[in-house]
Amino acid sequence: MVEVRYFAAIADAVGKNTESLDLPPGATVADLRATLAATYGSEIDTLVGVCAFLIGDELTRDPAAMLRDRVDVLPPFAGG
Repeated sequence: MVEVRYFAAIADAVGKNTESLDLPPGATVADLRATLAATYGSEIDTLVGVCAFLIGDELTRDPAAMLRDRVDVLPPFAGG
């Protein structure tokens, strides 16, 4: 199980801030994206495609990055 935490626009798009997904050991960011598209529709993949993923202490966009017990899905933030 992987705890997925969503922030800002992606949280709005999926309608929740967190959920647990049953992903196999060794699952990657690409696997997470495929699972989200299958669950929420292909439109979500466009939004997830611009997101960064915080896995442990590493912020990445690499689809081959392996997931851990928790991953944060972070859309681009605007601010000033």
